[in-house]
Amino acid sequence: METPWKKQRLKDTALCRLGILFAVTVSLVLMLVSVPRTALNNPFSDIDFAPNRNVSLLSVARGNPISVRLHRRNSFPPRNLDLYPNLGKDRVVIVLYVHNRPQYLRVTVESLSKVEGISETLLIVSHDGYFEEMNKIVESIKFCQVKQIFSPYSPHIFRGSFPGTTAKDCKSKGDKDCEGHPDQYGNHRSPKIVSLKHHWWWMMNTVWDGLEESRDHDGHVLFIEEDHFLFPNAYRNIQTLARVKRVKCPDCFAANLAPSDVKSKGEGFDSLVAERMGNVGYSFNRSVWEKIRHKAREFCFFDDYNWDITMWATVFPSFGSPVYTLRGPRTSAVHFGKCGLHQGRGGEGDCMDNGVVNIEVKETDKVVNVKEEWGVRVFEHQPGYKAGFKGWGGWGDERDRRLCLDFATMYRFTSRDASP
Repeated sequence: METPWKKQRLKDTALCRLGILFAVTVSLVLMLVSVPRTALNNPFSDIDFAPNRNVSLLSVARGNPISVRLHRRNSFPPRNLDLYPNLGKDRVVIVLYVHNRPQYLRVTVESLSKVEGISETLLIVSHDGYFEEMNKIVESIKFCQVKQIFSPYSPHIFRGSFPGTTAKDCKSKGDKDCEGHPDQYGNHRSPKIVSLKHHWWWMMNTVWDGLEESRDHDGHVLFIEEDHFLFPNAYRNIQTLARVKRVKCPDCFAANLAPSDVKSKGEGFDSLVAERMGNVGYSFNRSVWEKIRHKAREFCFFDDYNWDITMWATVFPSFGSPVYTLRGPRTSAVHFGKCGLHQGRGGEGDCMDNGVVNIEVKETDKVVNVKEEWGVRVFEHQPGYKAGFKGWGGWGDERDRRLCLDFATMYRFTSRDASP
């Protein structure tokens, strides 16, 4: 016959075992849940994900483990699908391309959070390399669907091999028995400089032809940078401009949120404006992209490290007619950056005026101020880079030119109109 104390001990032992089993079960569940979350936050995780099925990684990056992980990460779905499951039918996709200026990016993201209609569209953020602080800022976005992509060919993630700097690279004018080709001025490549043009061209090809989320999008795509401030009416204005462009300005290739003169806030009159295409808040559709892509050789062989000067000086002139863009008479986007190139962060932080951006947002900047019934004023013979300009150099190395051409073809065998 069991004594009462023996029964109690058996009961306690059983409860203890149940407690241990429950704790182990909970721990396993938490581990399973946390694995994908950790991998999403860390591109250098050792966890192996299924590769991007759309395209193989170009051979130049296959030996770089960081490139492989970033390439796989580019196939992850957008964030915030649970918050914004449906996108607007007439959406203008927004692409924000960034490098490593976190103070700038915070300002731009804050301005985007106040844009009317932003929750109706997809925001694609294209990173030139991987920088943890920049990644955290983007991961904090909750106001729309967000798709992050990272260039696996960024010189910033290569150590000792092309597209980064190699030990055999020529460095100074007149260097011999080294690798590389000088530009028209005798200067050799700087990875920090050429990354500007590489990232833009890789991003364009990836957004239009590579991503599942955008490769079937025929409408306009709006492109902005990490130092562009958007007014609350920016999205509604670009929707209006994209809608009326075909009727109001059939010769216009694009629609812009800001004047081509970045210092101008607009004329303020009651008329739409057709002028040379600017590089702040510019948008165009797939048919224009196809025209640009077919000029890949012109783009990739022009000796200038700037993508925009390359477009103005050689690609656009090759179209055979003036390349106009349509915009409103008041700017809806402002370029506030004080440093160009990819200077990024220095010893004193980002190159901003006292770390503060003061941009006045008036009441007219909060509502649509582009009228469909307005006429169009055409600005002809504007100053700027034109055909005949030889370029500022920095883009003479044949390796950069070949990689650039590879970007133009890397998706064509899987895109919807690829030839067999």
